[in-house]
Amino acid sequence: MKARRRDFLSLAAAAAALPRLSRAAWALDYPVRPVRLIVATGSGGSPDIVARLIGQWLSEKLGQPFVVDNRPGASTNIGTELALKAPPDGATLLLAMSSSAINPALYRHLNFNFVRDAEPVASIARIPLVMEVNPAVPAKTVPEFIAYAKANPGKVNLASGGPGTPLYVAGALFSMMADVKMTNVWYRGGEGAAIPDLLSGQVQAMFGVVPSSLAYVRPGSLRALAVTTAKRQPVLPDVPAMAEFLPGYEASGWYGIVAPKGTPPPIVDALNKQINAALDDANMRTRLADLGCDMFAGSPGDFAKFIEYETRKWAEVIKFTGVTAD
Repeated sequence: MKARRRDFLSLAAAAAALPRLSRAAWALDYPVRPVRLIVATGSGGSPDIVARLIGQWLSEKLGQPFVVDNRPGASTNIGTELALKAPPDGATLLLAMSSSAINPALYRHLNFNFVRDAEPVASIARIPLVMEVNPAVPAKTVPEFIAYAKANPGKVNLASGGPGTPLYVAGALFSMMADVKMTNVWYRGGEGAAIPDLLSGQVQAMFGVVPSSLAYVRPGSLRALAVTTAKRQPVLPDVPAMAEFLPGYEASGWYGIVAPKGTPPPIVDALNKQINAALDDANMRTRLADLGCDMFAGSPGDFAKFIEYETRKWAEVIKFTGVTAD
């Protein structure tokens, strides 16, 4: 009887070890087939380019194709749901972005919970914004703009790309922290569609992406009041950070990679290692910097904490605005 009991316990111990052994084997062999990298926006934009750069790096380093699959629609929710409901085997990844943390507060009937259903893999980059105004606006500094907006409540038109975009929430956070009221003007075509009206003065202010704003700010066609990152940006060294006037203010777009929840840790760690290596590569850093990206490397745990923080922050801001998307 004792021998049988010992045999049973040995078999039970071996069975319990199988998942760990299998996961280790997956990590050693990963990937064994092409990997799909879902981008929840259309082709050709910055998210698509970032995904293709990272996908090409992973393909070369891990020996299998990482194929970008563009699935736009519903403010990135279609592609996000498709990715998060895929089997958690490392064969499907998602290029997460700032909308991943903004949308949960805007859409009350999503079929997924991003924080619960995503397995953070690696952060990639932050995208700085700049608060810019038409030169006809008398304010030349953020304090002067706040005073001007308070003296003209609701009469200052603020352009944005709609409630799910970093441009909108950056402005909403500003309004909340500065206690000012502005009229939001949403442009379906985003920043590109808003620029002509900002240049002509039909709208007075906008939080724009730094790289695309430089062509207007440097010659003086638009006046930059502050960048939205925690510190000043090297490309606009004379433009203060908003936090210099509103302590604690920070608003950026961002990119990262997530997988479906339950993806084995060895696979997550292998991907994180290679993505961090990519961000340390001089050529990759140059190409991402050309897209306006500030490198943002870290561990899966660091990225998880960042996502949770961003989701809580934008939920408070969206609640302040009272805006919903459904």
